[in-house]
Amino acid sequence: MNKVMIVEDDLRLSRLIADFLEQHGYAVSTEHRGDTAVAAVKRVKPDVVVLDMMLPGKDGLQICRDLREWSNLPVLMLTAREEDIDQILGLEAGADDYVVKPVEPRVLLARIRALMRRQHAPAGSPDRLQFGALTIDSGTRSVTLDGDEVDTGTAEFELLWLLATSAGKVLSRDAILTALRGVDYDGLDRSVDVGVSKLRKKLGDDPREPRRIKTVWGKGYLFSRDEWES
Repeated sequence: MNKVMIVEDDLRLSRLIADFLEQHGYAVSTEHRGDTAVAAVKRVKPDVVVLDMMLPGKDGLQICRDLREWSNLPVLMLTAREEDIDQILGLEAGADDYVVKPVEPRVLLARIRALMRRQHAPAGSPDRLQFGALTIDSGTRSVTLDGDEVDTGTAEFELLWLLATSAGKVLSRDAILTALRGVDYDGLDRSVDVGVSKLRKKLGDDPREPRRIKTVWGKGYLFSRDEWES
């Protein structure tokens, strides 16, 4: 049985989410303070962590940073403000997904299922891609550039793998969100843009004039095979 840990100080909301997930076959544990969350995650070893941004003792961004020091465990963050999304998904914290409050349990369930699929997906075919000095290995879920390992979380790796396996093709935001999260693009969701920005920084692609992961205005993103060879 897949395990979900909910770190949320709103006891009513925590219970509501836990009951709903349990009804859909998940084993759920809860934690209500930020300063005990990391120890609880190490003890329970969940498959996914649902983490509130504002918690007593330690905020969700710091907890996510702490988790990233030793684990690529999928983290879905809850926030009351759309303005927090860049911080949540960006380099500062590196969460894999987010849901804006008020939480709709069915939306949360769909996001958790998408994270589970990504985390436990079997190696693709081929399981190793090479573009010049860039190597992407889906078997080990690792990325190396010029022989150095590039640290990527679950969401970043899946986005890079999707773009790379579609090298030379333009992928729309809608296509990317459908493939990675099972949701449609609503015109406001910026998670794909944030993810591409993170990858460009980590892979040495000039964000002012990106050549390797290109923006095709009005259409989407294109992973340029030729630019990695130069």
